[in-house]
Amino acid sequence: MAIRVAMVQFAPKIGEVQYNVDKATKLLESVEPGSVDLVCLPEMIFTGYAFPNAEAISPYLEDPVAGPTSRFCAELSKKLRCYVAAGYPEALGADEPRSVIVMENYEHEEVGANSVALYGPDGTRIGNYRKTNPFETDKTWAKPGTGFATYKLPHPIHTMALGICMDLNAQPPALWTLKDGPYEIAQHCIEKRANVLLLLNAWLDSDVEPDDAKDWSTLNFWVARLRPLWARSEEFSDADSDEDASEVAKPDDELPGPETIVIVCNRCGKENGVTFAGSSAIFSLRRGSGRPKLLHSMDRSTEGVAIWTV
Repeated sequence: MAIRVAMVQFAPKIGEVQYNVDKATKLLESVEPGSVDLVCLPEMIFTGYAFPNAEAISPYLEDPVAGPTSRFCAELSKKLRCYVAAGYPEALGADEPRSVIVMENYEHEEVGANSVALYGPDGTRIGNYRKTNPFETDKTWAKPGTGFATYKLPHPIHTMALGICMDLNAQPPALWTLKDGPYEIAQHCIEKRANVLLLLNAWLDSDVEPDDAKDWSTLNFWVARLRPLWARSEEFSDADSDEDASEVAKPDDELPGPETIVIVCNRCGKENGVTFAGSSAIFSLRRGSGRPKLLHSMDRSTEGVAIWTV
C-alpha cells in the first residue's frame, strides 16, 4: 500500500472565510492533478476555531453541500482527481432535533455541528462526519455526532476511519489510564479493520519545550491514545511501570500484526488567546509491534503543504 498524502497546515484568520480559502488555494496551487491520493485540511480550517459561544459562530455555520468548505472540497477533488477532507462548522437542518446547552452563566440551543466534509476524485460527496466527543469550545454551540465514521474506498486507501481532534480522547465520564484505557477510536479502528485513520485537528500546543521545532509532547500523546494499535498485549498489564513502552523493541520471533497508517492534520498559529500545536504527522502503527513509528511530521509553526508517500 502506497498512499500519497498532501497535508495542509496553516494558521487561518478567525472569521475571514474567503481569506482562508484563498490561502489554502494558493498553498495547493503547485500540486499536480493525479499526483496525490488524499488532501487533508484541519478542523474548521476556513472559519477558525476559537469562537466563544453560539452567537459568535452562528454567522459562519455552513450548509453541508453548498457551503464554502464543501464547494472547495468538491472543486479541488475534481481538479486533482483525489480525495479531499476538510473540517467545517455545519449548520443544523431546519427540522433537526436540538438540545439546549446549559453551562455556568450560559444557556443556548445547539446551532451546529463540528464536522468533516469528504469528497471523492470526481468531485462527488462521499460523506459528512460529525465530531463525536466535543471539546469544551464545541460544547457552547455544537451538537455531538453519533459515533466514529468508516469509509470503504478504492485502492490505495481501502478502509479509512475518520475522527476530529478530541475524538482521540476518552469520552466523559470515562477516566483514561494508560493501562485500562478506554481507547475508543483505536478500538473502532480494530473492529472495522481500518488500515487508515484520518484525524483532522485544531489541537492546542502543549507548551512543553516551546523552543523545540516540533511539539513532541503532543506527538507522543497522540500515539499514546492509540496504544491498542501498536502495543504488545502483555504491555497493557505493565503499563504502569517506569519503562517507556514506545522504546521496547519487538521480539525477533513475533509476527507482525496489521498496520494502521495514522494521518493527523493539525492547524498552527494563535487565535483568541490560544496557541495550536501544528506538528501535523503521519504514523505507522503495527499491532503487537511494541513501538509506534513516526514517519513524517511538520514543525509547530510551519505553514504549507507537505506531500508524503506512505
